[in-house]
Amino acid sequence: MNQQIYDELVRLARSRQLTTYSDISLLASLDMSVEADRQQMSLILEEIARFEHSQNRPMLTALVIHRGNDNNPGEGFFSIAQELGLFQGSRNNIERTTFWAQQVGDVHVHWR
Repeated sequence: MNQQIYDELVRLARSRQLTTYSDISLLASLDMSVEADRQQMSLILEEIARFEHSQNRPMLTALVIHRGNDNNPGEGFFSIAQELGLFQGSRNNIERTTFWAQQVGDVHVHWR
């Protein structure tokens, strides 16, 4: 597991903040404009999500969002949540946003 990214996500959780893929990727020397780096970032976040799930904690990776107009997590967040049995995989934006917001809240409460 990428310890730098994990530690930063925990720090952000404790301070009740979010981050972007672009910002967090710098800790792993990844460039989100490069497809291979985006895939690597996805694998890092997936590993963190699986670890947190194995520890019975909410999805720490919920704190990572896209920069820009939507400010939402990527598809990988919802895919791993579905795989872990945490989300039913709806395409409905309201359900997706509600699930994500609940995870963010749960993460902030857990790491407070």
